[in-house]
Amino acid sequence: MDKQYPVYTLKNECNDCYKCIRGCHIKAIRIQNGSASVINEKCVACGHCVQICPAGAKRVRNDIDIVKTLFLTGKKVYVSLAPSWAGVYNIPKEKMIAILKKLGFAGVSETALGAQEVSIQTAKMLNEAKKGLYISSACPVIDDYIRLYKPEFAKCITPVASPALTHCGLLKDMLGENIKVVFIGPCIAKKNEADRNPDLMSVALTFDELNYWIKEEFIDIENIETDETCHFVPESAYEGALYPLEGGMNDTIKRVGIDKNDVTFIAVSSLEAFDKSLCNINPDKVENKIFVEALGCSGGCINGPCLSSEKSRILITSDIYANTQYRENVPKEPRKVVGMEYKPEPVEKIEYSIEQVTKALRKISKHSEEDELNCSGCGYASCREFVNALIAGDAEPSQCVSYMRKIAVRKAAAMLRCMPSAVVIVDSNMQIIEANESFEHMFLSEEMYEVFASRQDGLAGACIDRIVPFSELFKSALDTGKDIHQEHYAIKDKVYDISIFTIEDNELIGAVISDVTKSEIDRSKIAQKAREVITKNIATVQEIASLLGEHMVETELLLSSIAEGYDPNANEGKDVH
Repeated sequence: MDKQYPVYTLKNECNDCYKCIRGCHIKAIRIQNGSASVINEKCVACGHCVQICPAGAKRVRNDIDIVKTLFLTGKKVYVSLAPSWAGVYNIPKEKMIAILKKLGFAGVSETALGAQEVSIQTAKMLNEAKKGLYISSACPVIDDYIRLYKPEFAKCITPVASPALTHCGLLKDMLGENIKVVFIGPCIAKKNEADRNPDLMSVALTFDELNYWIKEEFIDIENIETDETCHFVPESAYEGALYPLEGGMNDTIKRVGIDKNDVTFIAVSSLEAFDKSLCNINPDKVENKIFVEALGCSGGCINGPCLSSEKSRILITSDIYANTQYRENVPKEPRKVVGMEYKPEPVEKIEYSIEQVTKALRKISKHSEEDELNCSGCGYASCREFVNALIAGDAEPSQCVSYMRKIAVRKAAAMLRCMPSAVVIVDSNMQIIEANESFEHMFLSEEMYEVFASRQDGLAGACIDRIVPFSELFKSALDTGKDIHQEHYAIKDKVYDISIFTIEDNELIGAVISDVTKSEIDRSKIAQKAREVITKNIATVQEIASLLGEHMVETELLLSSIAEGYDPNANEGKDVH
């Protein structure tokens, strides 16, 4: 199974802010469904996106479990410890070695040993070299950047492996071919080196991973015990410890010695600075012997993406210098040389037709050069650069801030325009920001309507108290920050339903106003008709009740007389004539 690329994105954490695109010098970021992911084949693993991601969505592959698996093989596993450790960790080397051995490593060696061999070999090459441009191979970020984006300079990279790979080779020569070597340092790109050269470097860990592992094992750094085995193997390094500092490699090469003193040494750090330094240079027409120590991180490896330290870079630099020892006599011949060829693998640059670019520009409402703001809100330097990414499928129209704003404004305007109710937005100065046509028709006289209709901004800027007779409601909502709802708010011969709501506390409020006068009049008429009907019904009922009452009396008398006529006892006690 292929390994996950060293840098990846947690999609659920990505907040589509596009900061990683803005910060990526080579734009090796693809936006899909609002989430930014790394384009592996374009990325050089500089780690800048990891450093600047505000949501922490950009992550570095964790390889601790791979190292633990190496331990289970029974083979001895050694550490190649980057020289920047001396500035990052405020502990003696004996404690650092004890910590790493407690984690399971057989021994610890300094990557600076490999750096010394690289410097000796580079000095030897420069002494024998002709005039031309030579670029150091020490930084894998720079190596990959040249191979992918500046392929014409690939032949200028010195054909020697990086200090880390050279150190791995040196350890295998001294301690046995079967050992495994794990690099630990501030660099993410070293993971790419390990993936490509597993025969030399088995795994690369960052200082962040090391700190996590130490905490996971509950190792007490301050109180860890040391013994006579806590020393670097096979020996301590010297001037190679300067490599993490900008200009450090050049210093070590000079200590080896340049025979004719005809080499111009230049130190450049960061991709941006390195890119600019190569502008307008034809590598085939350089008339001087120039050596460029090129590093991908600004200021050198002490600003690596996984340095894992809040310590001042001045103090880190000072500590590295303080812990560096120098040899009186530096050997002229290296003990170990690992040759490396840096083949160009240029990223394909597709030139899109004018029709394709024009069509893509129209997708984001760019119909003329004036529409191309080149604001960089999308993450790209220009609208043309953005649409190239759009055509390639690496970007989405929603990245264009001005385009999304136009869409939002159009939608809002359409909604406001179609609403039958009056809508108005007012600022803290009681001035109108936005109002729809219903508001204008509802509250402007014919003369006022003609005046404001002739203005480009319409009612924008007008004072609300000059327009509506209930401006005190707006003032109250602004002062209190509370929403106001008024039903059947009567003013003269009009009745309104008013809802005023806060958009921004004490700064911006909106109102939806409905003229319910007609409905209230209709309701009154209906109520009046109902009362008339009820009155008539009551009168009818009363008349019926009256008539029924008289009829019931007459009926009762008649029935009583009839009943008396048929009662056999009715005449008892009366005289019969």
